[in-house]
Amino acid sequence: MLNEKEIITLLRETNALIDGHFLLSSGLHSESYVQCALLLKDPKIAEKICTDLADKFRNEKIDLVVGPALGGVIVAYEVARQLGVPNIFAERENGQMTLRRGFSVEKGKNVLVIEDVITTGGSSQEVVELLESMGANVIAAGSIIDRSKGEVKLTVPFKSLLKLDIKTYTKEKCPLCADGTEAIKPGSRR
Repeated sequence: MLNEKEIITLLRETNALIDGHFLLSSGLHSESYVQCALLLKDPKIAEKICTDLADKFRNEKIDLVVGPALGGVIVAYEVARQLGVPNIFAERENGQMTLRRGFSVEKGKNVLVIEDVITTGGSSQEVVELLESMGANVIAAGSIIDRSKGEVKLTVPFKSLLKLDIKTYTKEKCPLCADGTEAIKPGSRR
């Protein structure tokens, strides 16, 4: 299993952890951004990272892994592969998380929700609520990176590989905005 220092080194080496002024999907501003797609573009790195993440849930009875699109698609797929279970993803349609593409969840199935990066837990919680409304038993959620500073808002147990203490700000309190730098939005949600 990779230790935290090794994961941070991989993030920096793949340019998946960068510094600047960013507008996050949560609406918050940040001085750093984690783009796990750059970390996961190498299948060998993706396999190693996701094996370590899957190991955190191996003792659970999991029937299905679900990831929120777009960031959770690759991670959820590889975690599911490591656990030997099927995988699907949820995506937004008219602003709401939904299952499309013929995906469905059987009532009573034990489901794990997996994401790349969690800041507030909003997207993952939307997926949890969607799955529970369909009768699934969501047993846990997980991510490669937890940047919530212990404030993740999930109604299920949560585990991550790495906790990053990256400062976030509302637009009104952002020192980078006060300095006149423009925030860029590198995430998937527009």
